[in-house]
Amino acid sequence: MSYYKHHLFFCLNERTNGEACCASQGAQAAFDHCKTRVKAEDLAGPGGVRVNKAGCLDRCAGGPVAVVYPEGTWYTYVDASDIDEIVDVHLKRGRVVERLLLAPDVGR
Repeated sequence: MSYYKHHLFFCLNERTNGEACCASQGAQAAFDHCKTRVKAEDLAGPGGVRVNKAGCLDRCAGGPVAVVYPEGTWYTYVDASDIDEIVDVHLKRGRVVERLLLAPDVGR
């Protein structure tokens, strides 16, 4: 068994040259909301869920993005309700949120 059941990384990269980036699309607020929800649901910690910041994950065209490991499930999201769905469905019940999946061919 791994140290965490799920490890969720949020891209918080910020570009100043005008290129698309997750930071300009509310990624920090989504990260903060997710951390709060995971703690409130008592999912945080060893054997549970770890929510982390990440630099560029090189999937900018689909941003904002987050990825759940060990599954390697990539999500895009719009608002806090999308984050709630990822917490409730994927992190709590172990099911992929199909409607929020990032297409596999989306890159930078």
